[in-house]
Amino acid sequence: MRHPNLIKWEKKLKSVLDEIDVLLENRYGDKYDLHPARRKHGATSNRSHDGLFDIRGDFTLGLGSDKGKGYIVDIDLKTLENIPQNIIDQIENETIKELKKRLSQAFPDRELKVEKDGNVIKVFGDLSLGNI
Repeated sequence: MRHPNLIKWEKKLKSVLDEIDVLLENRYGDKYDLHPARRKHGATSNRSHDGLFDIRGDFTLGLGSDKGKGYIVDIDLKTLENIPQNIIDQIENETIKELKKRLSQAFPDRELKVEKDGNVIKVFGDLSLGNI
């Protein structure tokens, strides 16, 4: 059983990630061939199941991290093509910028931070479940 406010929190986070998925699809979706097992962007009811991008937020306790607990944002590109590192860096930087903007709108009363934590993007800060 999961706390109802946790479900609401993660639903809001997924909504923000879905908005960023659409933005990235519009910018990069036609630059690389989709994995053969992948449906076109917008073809399914879940953004994680179609298009070039699968963007997820997974909770971590942050053991061994200076930033502590938070949500790791995983950007998975669904293609068999080799994506140059500078493009991956560009996508990550755009994602961080958009996350900062959109999380402040989705959670206006929270102090949430978005930064690289090692080689991953992490959302951390006020993750409390009150007043969602």
